[in-house]
Amino acid sequence: MREAQARQGGGTASRGLGALLALLLLAGCASTAAVEERHPDDPWEGFNRRVFAFNDALDRAVLKPVARGYRKVTPPPVQTGVGNFFSNLGELRTALNSVLQGKPGNAGIATSRFLINTTVGIGGLWDFATHMEITGRDEDFGQTLGTWGVDAGPYLVLPLLGPSTVRDTAGLPLDMYTYPVTYVEDDKVRYGLTALRVVDTRAGLLDQEELIRGDRYSFIRDAWLQRRRFEVSDGELGDDPFASDEFDFDFDDADFDDGAFAD
Repeated sequence: MREAQARQGGGTASRGLGALLALLLLAGCASTAAVEERHPDDPWEGFNRRVFAFNDALDRAVLKPVARGYRKVTPPPVQTGVGNFFSNLGELRTALNSVLQGKPGNAGIATSRFLINTTVGIGGLWDFATHMEITGRDEDFGQTLGTWGVDAGPYLVLPLLGPSTVRDTAGLPLDMYTYPVTYVEDDKVRYGLTALRVVDTRAGLLDQEELIRGDRYSFIRDAWLQRRRFEVSDGELGDDPFASDEFDFDFDDADFDDGAFAD
């Protein structure tokens, strides 16, 4: 896994886009098996599965082939630099949300990381701050709302964006307006940077998606919710379930079929 994805917390390509976008990009088609019991956090499962299937069809037809081509022709150091660049821009959002959550220490770390990586790291292409062991936790407005006591609400799959909750969906506009690429005036440059960010993130997940088995919708949902609780609680619920390349979640054995693997 590339360096930008390996670091836990603070300004890497594994962040919750990681979480908002990245897990969407892992999703394959939903199982055709009947849903016997409704998940307590997923009362809108019928709707969510239909959106999930739409997102998957788009991914298989467009994004996944492009991501494979990108990874094939782009040297790993360049891919790492691209991930570091976009991740560095996210430090500004982390700094602001850390202040809103009453975490001045993390805000200072995020600010330091941005300044160091933007200057010494040549515009963020090199994650020099991590080599200096300056690391913190990523923060976004969904996490801020959670810190303020806002309930997560039902699980929700968004078109194109993928896994979310009602609370995190409410925070998306603020996340967007605190990301510097939003303010690039040239439309072609802004769209190009956004597309590169999405493709680079998707390319980093090509190997991991092969580990997903059984009812892929349920797997993605349960994994995403577990990771999101970890982020909102700042790890108080235990170890980060995505800290290693091997996913080890406590799912019911009935949710899995050993013969069903990702394409």
